[in-house]
Amino acid sequence: MTDLAAIKFFVTPLHQCSYLPRKDAITLFADPKANLNHNLYSELSELGFRRSGNYLYRPHCRQCCACIPVRIPADRFQMSRRQKRILQRNDDLQVTRVPAEYREEHYNLYSRYIEKKHRDGDMFPPTPEQYESFLLSDWGKTHFYEFRQPDGELLAVAVCDQMENGLSAVYTFYSTEHARRSLGVMAVLWQIEECKRLGLPALYLGYWIKECQKMKYKTEYRPLEMYVNNHWVTVS
Repeated sequence: MTDLAAIKFFVTPLHQCSYLPRKDAITLFADPKANLNHNLYSELSELGFRRSGNYLYRPHCRQCCACIPVRIPADRFQMSRRQKRILQRNDDLQVTRVPAEYREEHYNLYSRYIEKKHRDGDMFPPTPEQYESFLLSDWGKTHFYEFRQPDGELLAVAVCDQMENGLSAVYTFYSTEHARRSLGVMAVLWQIEECKRLGLPALYLGYWIKECQKMKYKTEYRPLEMYVNNHWVTVS
C-alpha cells in the first residue's frame, strides 16, 4: 500500500472544458515528481483518477460534478444481443498484445482516426509527440492490443493499463472504414474478457458525462459501476 497522505496534489488554473461547451474546468493531479508507480495508480483509480501520459489526474471542478468515473465489473457483465452480434461479426480478427512503444503503423492509424472522428477535440491536429505524450508512460504497465484482419491489415489498437484492481481502457483508435464491425465496441468487449482471463475484477472506462453524446456508449455496458459521493455504486 502507498501512503497517499505523503503524495502532494496540485490543481490546474481554470481552463476550457473539453467535454461541455461554455464550461470551465479544473484538474487535480498527483505530483509528477513523486514516485508514481503501478501501486499508486491502482489505489488512485479507486478514487476516480485516470492516467494521461505520465500524469495521474481527476476532474476537480468547484461547481460541477458532471464527470463520473465508471467501470464494468467483469464477472457480472451481461452482454446484450447487439454486443453478441458484434462479437460474432469480428470473430475473424486476430488480437495480439505488443509492447507499449511508438510504431509508425500505429501512429498512422491514430492520425487517421483523430482527423476523421475528433477534428473538434484537444488531440487535433495529431502529431507523433502528442501521441507519445498522451498514450505512453515511463512507469505504467501499459500494453497495446492490436486487432488485425486475417490478411494482416491493422484495424484497431486498444491502449490498456494493467492495474492490481483491473484494466484501464486508456484509449482505442481504429479504422473508420470498417463501420459495420463496430470496432470501438469490439475493443471494450475484448478487454472485459481479458480482465476475466487475467483474474482482474473490472474494466475502468474513464469518465461518463450525461450531457456529452460521445460518452453515451459507456452506459450500454451493464451492470455499470459509478463512483458517486466517494463510493462505487452499481447501475443495473
